[in-house]
Amino acid sequence: MRILLVTGKGGVGKTTVAAATAVRAAEMGYRTLVTSTDPAHSLEDAFAVKLGDQPTQVAERLVAQQIDSQERLEESWGDVRDHLTELFDWSGLKGIEAEELTVFPGMDEIFSLASVRDHARSEEFDLIVVDCAPTAETLRLLSLPEVLSWYMEKIFPIGRRVVSFVRPVLNRVTSLPVADDKVFAAVASFYERLDGIRDILSDPEVTSARLVMNPEKMVISEARRTYTYLGLFGYAVDTAIVNRVLPDTVTDPYFDRWHEIQKNHLESVYDGFADVDIRELRLFDEEMVGLERLRLVGEELYKGRDPTDHFSDGRPFRVEDEGDNVVLVLAVPFVDKAEVDVLRHGDELFITVGPYRRSFVLPDSLKRRHVRRAQLVEAELRVTFGLDD
Repeated sequence: MRILLVTGKGGVGKTTVAAATAVRAAEMGYRTLVTSTDPAHSLEDAFAVKLGDQPTQVAERLVAQQIDSQERLEESWGDVRDHLTELFDWSGLKGIEAEELTVFPGMDEIFSLASVRDHARSEEFDLIVVDCAPTAETLRLLSLPEVLSWYMEKIFPIGRRVVSFVRPVLNRVTSLPVADDKVFAAVASFYERLDGIRDILSDPEVTSARLVMNPEKMVISEARRTYTYLGLFGYAVDTAIVNRVLPDTVTDPYFDRWHEIQKNHLESVYDGFADVDIRELRLFDEEMVGLERLRLVGEELYKGRDPTDHFSDGRPFRVEDEGDNVVLVLAVPFVDKAEVDVLRHGDELFITVGPYRRSFVLPDSLKRRHVRRAQLVEAELRVTFGLDD
């Protein structure tokens, strides 16, 4: 089983790359699903066929799906939403405003993520290609299992006990709706749907992220940041794909300056992403939609290689022995020392890179050690744990 997460800045062609990857894999004999977690679905435009929430056969061994987040919301969030609606009604907030506040930003991505897990566990497919939302939403999506896991382990049991204790008292003195066991059971049920997705997506033997970019300064900068944050959360990037590169056959003098600009940008890509596989995809002279054109994109992109291969062997983090010390090594390319912060609290290690924070629950072998130092060395954060003298 392989899962490929295809992401990039909006408009760089990630949906085309995802669809072409799926077409190529299906033609090589893999049972393939390509699914979209982007709320602004465009897979059906890429295949030029009507797609919906249920997987639709678009070619031999290939099915495609555009997940209906509203339908999944009803399945998993209905009881919680009803309780929130009661709260808003009690406070005097009604109508559309109350309805909008019962669904939090990013919930569509959450339900999409649960569907990816369901497909992975079904063993119905050899390959799942995920056409992710633009990079900012993708990062939020991929950090959700860890954040929710932390909440469910640290806060949820306490909250449930507290509410159970104060509910009889509150019912006597106020009409404020208090969450009952049905609401807590709904939250727990939803968490169970996500249980295991973190292990699947952060296993480099199963899941790889593929970054799509154009040879443009702003797009490359965002791809570099995405590369950093994916590493922070433990997701392996095995390929950087530069899309819409002007081919050498374009010799009109009008494009001479564009050739020069793209050459400089390509050099920065090869320099910055030197530890991953880099693939170029030319700018085509027509819109690449439909199976035949997607087949051509896949052939040119992979050049005879199996798209399910691991194109790079890099792992986001590892643990090494260093004499009597143990070192946690985390890949954090493209960051400065000032952007990184490390904090040990109890059995957890909090690492902040830019606007993102990750919590590492320390294994038993590290819990009895203390942090001696944290160093940023050649795009790697090295946190050294030692025993008391």
